[in-house]
Amino acid sequence: MHKIVIVGGGAGGLELATKLGDTLGKRKKASITLIDAKKTHIWKPLLHEIAAGSLNPDKDELDYLAQGHWHNFTFRLGKMNGLNRLKKQITLESFVDDDGVEIIPERTFEYDTLIISVGSTINDFGVKGAEENTIALDTQDQAERFHKKLHNSIIKAQTQSLDNTNILEIVIVGAGATGVELAAELHKSAREMTVYGLDNINPDKDIKISLIEASERLLPALPERMSRSVELELKKLQVSLYLNEKVVEVSKKGVRTVSGRNISSQLVVWAAGIKAPSFLKNIDGLKTNHINQLEVLSTLQTTVDKNIFAFGDCAACPVHPGSLELVPPRAQSAHQQASILFKSMKKVIVGKEDKLPNYVYKDYGSLVNLGRYSTVGNLMGSLMGGSMFIEGIIARLMYLMLYQMHLMALHGIMNVIFRLLAKLITRRTETRVKLH
Repeated sequence: MHKIVIVGGGAGGLELATKLGDTLGKRKKASITLIDAKKTHIWKPLLHEIAAGSLNPDKDELDYLAQGHWHNFTFRLGKMNGLNRLKKQITLESFVDDDGVEIIPERTFEYDTLIISVGSTINDFGVKGAEENTIALDTQDQAERFHKKLHNSIIKAQTQSLDNTNILEIVIVGAGATGVELAAELHKSAREMTVYGLDNINPDKDIKISLIEASERLLPALPERMSRSVELELKKLQVSLYLNEKVVEVSKKGVRTVSGRNISSQLVVWAAGIKAPSFLKNIDGLKTNHINQLEVLSTLQTTVDKNIFAFGDCAACPVHPGSLELVPPRAQSAHQQASILFKSMKKVIVGKEDKLPNYVYKDYGSLVNLGRYSTVGNLMGSLMGGSMFIEGIIARLMYLMLYQMHLMALHGIMNVIFRLLAKLITRRTETRVKLH
């Protein structure tokens, strides 16, 4: 059978593996292998909720092995670190446990078609002290690490003198969607934690949240009206905003900006900028750009090797054939590209590589969720004749639907309905925030 290997089990990679497994895998027309460095999958837009403690990942994570069993693909645990295009092989580095004991040795996998969807990591732009003194929110492990630090800091603050102010100072670098959503979620979860017996803390006095952005406004990549609405809401929450401020150094005591401003902090989250994983940089001759993204054609084939595809945040793809503008690194892009690749793979296995569809990016708008406080969005499409600004309950419902649509792509509609019913039943017996 034709061997399709997908590296990266993010939203796009997992949706693609599931669709291919349910069709080509089930009919024994191709063998589908999904490779990821983690054993479980969590939807990346939920990471800020995990970091704040609003979401318990144990209830929303998905086991790759189980998904593969249910949907006719094979899952293998490991992190790609090498490629041999001549032999059509990829190499996975050895897998070690938390104690450094090797569990799985380095090994190779053969492919007929390779699809790379390893996503992106934060880009600290080489800022002094950023790597050592900040926490990113690229993975579930990082989000859980931040939550532990946050919870420990609040527990510590509980034992401090009532005369102390700003006992816990949190700085978020980068006011894109992740940064502003995290700021609002932290405001909410910090107050909910204090309800559960932490009565020595006044959230309005003892917890300070600061947001730093190098651009002149919040959400610089989104419409200005959304920026204004989100800025107004964050000011209501008493989040300190530092706009048009570029961070030049991060230390254990805080953050220093190019203007000479020093912002003290105990916890710093870096949410500014992205780059593709460093192992992709010119791997076995494949062309990459300055942020390690693989250069691909509109068919999502790499410019050097037609048997290797890439999509999502790790791919530098034109918005339409011949364009110099690249597809933005957004969840909707990866979802659209996964749908195109599903059609492409059905052509590849029957030898119609010369008739692959071209991907054309469609911007359906953006939604930014500020938890229980507000949700704002900008919808785009021909039905509305352009763009339409939405906020409040309608925007909130549409934001919630995005996750449900992801789950439906993985599990089907009936499974999603039963999950929602189960959550409604168990919600009354659970805390509103994770307390450990």
